[in-house]
Amino acid sequence: MTTLIDPAALDGRLRDPDLIVVDCRFSLKDRDRGHREYLASHIPGAVYADLERDLSGPATGTNGRHPPPDPHILARTLGRLGIDRSTQVVAYDQDDGAFASRLWWSLRWLGHETVAVLDGGLTRWVAEGHATASGEDTREPRTFAGTPRPELMADADEIARLLGRGGAVIVDARAPERYRGEVEPIDRVAGHIPGAVNHPFKTNVDAAGRFRSVDELREHLRRTIGSSPPERVICYCGSGVTACQNVLAFEHAGYHGVRLYPGSWSEWSSDPSRPVERSASSGPAPSGRLVDRAGPIVPEQP
Repeated sequence: MTTLIDPAALDGRLRDPDLIVVDCRFSLKDRDRGHREYLASHIPGAVYADLERDLSGPATGTNGRHPPPDPHILARTLGRLGIDRSTQVVAYDQDDGAFASRLWWSLRWLGHETVAVLDGGLTRWVAEGHATASGEDTREPRTFAGTPRPELMADADEIARLLGRGGAVIVDARAPERYRGEVEPIDRVAGHIPGAVNHPFKTNVDAAGRFRSVDELREHLRRTIGSSPPERVICYCGSGVTACQNVLAFEHAGYHGVRLYPGSWSEWSSDPSRPVERSASSGPAPSGRLVDRAGPIVPEQP
């Protein structure tokens, strides 16, 4: 299982000693909420992985809000959770996979393909009548050995080189109003990477947080990237988390080779020399300037 799994299929495998279920619930507004909710109710046997403590490295102010951890540290964390190269991993969060997809991508980044996200998360698990447990579950530690796959990511320097050259599709996973630069509740500058197209990650799921069918996803994603081959597609978001859900959607729909820009908007916008675009994209912005499609070109604001 390498993309999605449904609750019935997971329930049938819970006693498999080589299957590890990982609860990835998290809240940006209350950073301990995910663990509290895990302690109150989780899938039996699931262990907990924290987005910031386990799946992110130190933020310096210029490398994004949730940079990937050092791969050696990540490997030790995965081993502590009971994961090795023989393990089938299932990650879940509350519903839409926004946080579980970060673990999914992180494992793939270290070369571990047998990882899937629970479609519909804990909400669907409970709605379909499956059992839950409380308290803290642990698994016997294992040794995880992995090698980073640089081909799965892009960095800010590569993004900057691509601007104006064509041949790549940069996909922004944030809500449309943040993409357009109408609001920015978190990062220092509003807007998006020049030339990026908007594909909000929430459009990959229905109102219940369940992924759309493969055919629906494929058609919807095709409208976003056109005829571009998937290996030329780079996904980003605010901090490299929800963009992982877009990468998962591409993979599930058969678009293999889509990359992640982990630093995302929080890294890009931290450097005033990088160009920023507002409103709907209609081409790259001049270097070092901000383009406002509703008005003239103006100097970038801090």
